Amino acid sequence: MSEIFIEFYRNKILMTTISAWLIAQTIKVIIGIFRQKRFDFRWFIGSGGMPSSHAAGAACLATSIGKNCGFGSVYFALAFVFAIVVMFDAQGVRRSTGKQARILNKIMDDIYWQGKIQEIRLRELIGHTPVEVIMGFFLGVLIALIAG
Repeated sequence: MSEIFIEFYRNKILMTTISAWLIAQTIKVIIGIFRQKRFDFRWFIGSGGMPSSHAAGAACLATSIGKNCGFGSVYFALAFVFAIVVMFDAQGVRRSTGKQARILNKIMDDIYWQGKIQEIRLRELIGHTPVEVIMGFFLGVLIALIAG
């Protein structure tokens, strides 16, 4: 069993990708603290915000695989397509879901203040803006290039 954990830890591509995600999430928390003047642990484990940790992780994974296995390998092709899907989803479908949640929360507020139902808020910060995704992409590529 310990051999599995040792192999897991020695997987440089995986560790670099996890590091990219952690760094992106940490940057999000720092930005949140400066903007909101408070700390909220949900910023670290949640989605949405600047930079996109989804994009950072996917871009880091693809870049690391390209560096280690070759940019002409089938592994890079898979990771590249995966990264594109993740980034489009992060700024497309998930962002639209967040916009819909914001509208539904407004409707719920209106109904709540009329005294007809109890308020149960939907999560609004789900997706990313294109800038957040692009910044996450560059962060992920940079981390992969630095990690060697």
